[in-house]
Amino acid sequence: MDDTQVMQEFKDAGAVLTGHFVLSSGLHSSMYLQCARVLMDAKRGDRLCSALAGKLKQWMNSPSYPMEFGETIDIIVAPAMGGVVVGYEMGRQLGIESMFCERVDGSFQLRRGFGLEKGQKVLVVEDVVTTGKSSMEAVKCIEEYGAHAVAVASLIDRRSKNDVSLTLPLISLMALDIPTFKPDALPPELQAIPAIKPGSRFLQQKAS
Repeated sequence: MDDTQVMQEFKDAGAVLTGHFVLSSGLHSSMYLQCARVLMDAKRGDRLCSALAGKLKQWMNSPSYPMEFGETIDIIVAPAMGGVVVGYEMGRQLGIESMFCERVDGSFQLRRGFGLEKGQKVLVVEDVVTTGKSSMEAVKCIEEYGAHAVAVASLIDRRSKNDVSLTLPLISLMALDIPTFKPDALPPELQAIPAIKPGSRFLQQKAS
């Protein structure tokens, strides 16, 4: 699946939004990719995650794959909420278990009976990576169990070229160079539009 086909899947799902958005990273953008809409259609989710699983397998068979991790990945951890659906579909595609971490008092934790074993090799799965911040927060959670995060897989990579927040390899279906702006450096066209916060990070969360 090439970039044109991936983008067409998003367009067909009505998932390419334009306006003024505050991303989960806190940065502002004129474009938002609503992966939840893409994954509403199970067949579309199957197509996209099958392609992503194929790219992951290619990477694992390439010279850049760290051989100390061996030939398999043991389990998937997906940051909630955006990564939950894609994480479970990737688990189905790869034939491995999947779980999700969620924010409690601002930091990711494994709850609901989830846990990792020491030495397990973990794939972090996201829907969209903007800066890599949430991915690395998930890695911290994983490492607290003595497990090892091998890489991050996501449908879309929209990091800026200068962003070095993510220190793990990122395997994605498509990279998009979409400008993002800090809140105090908005261009006039965004200043003139009320901001929308579509991401789950802004929702009030209570431990249960």
